[in-house]
Amino acid sequence: MNGYIYNRYNLKNKVAIITGGGGLLGKMHAEAIAEAGGIPVIVDINKNASDKVSKFLKEKLGADSLSVKTDITKKDQLIELRRKILKKYSKIDILINNAANNPKVKKKGLIQERFEKFTLDMWYKDIAVGLTGAFLCSQIFGETMAKNGSGVILNISSDLGIIAPDQRIYTKKGVPEEKQPVKPVTYSVIKHGLIGLTRYMATYWCNKGIRVNALCPGGVYNNQPEEFVKKLTNLIPMGRMAEPDDYKGAVQFLCSDASSYMTGSVVVIDGGRTCW
Repeated sequence: MNGYIYNRYNLKNKVAIITGGGGLLGKMHAEAIAEAGGIPVIVDINKNASDKVSKFLKEKLGADSLSVKTDITKKDQLIELRRKILKKYSKIDILINNAANNPKVKKKGLIQERFEKFTLDMWYKDIAVGLTGAFLCSQIFGETMAKNGSGVILNISSDLGIIAPDQRIYTKKGVPEEKQPVKPVTYSVIKHGLIGLTRYMATYWCNKGIRVNALCPGGVYNNQPEEFVKKLTNLIPMGRMAEPDDYKGAVQFLCSDASSYMTGSVVVIDGGRTCW
């Protein structure tokens, strides 16, 4: 590999905060950072999950990694998290806003997830984690980056931040319409909102050396029912769902100097789904 290009992707000693780091994609983002030489800080409200990821990174990749239990909807906890990170590493280079409430479509019968019955409490809880949490993390950690004159914020949106969910892929035969499972409204609103947040911050902090971009991944295969996988892959030109590690290269690119002239951009990696 050309030395110049290789060095542009190098994240050696870069401290990267990954929210929702204990989840499936969060783990992959952490691996991407570690494999490029960075230091992943695994942030999750589930300490067992974040500890497992951190342990894996240390044992399998030899990475320096920190696991921290934090509720990203609580500003005081984020301020304390910042204090801990700065005490240990003296800097914050990268923030990956990945955390979200579980977006999986539930089984039939949970009619409160349908738009007409979606409760205000569910709305507030989902928005608090997926959108307000990203705002608070960006505000608190971005302030530190701005003072240091450099940094990268990567917001994990979705192909459903570009298009609406096709509810037909969730339908179940023999189930009345009012009880059919659906992708909740908050998922789309949050993922679209993250793109707006990306563009706002990219222009707001452009003179502070901070780059802000959004990644829109498509659906990741994780042993979903065969019927669902078939319906979804029929909507994807490449004819398959993503593998969990399909986005690692993009994360390395967007978090490194390889993308030094990119900010406010939305990178869609969805097997071509949004082309149709």
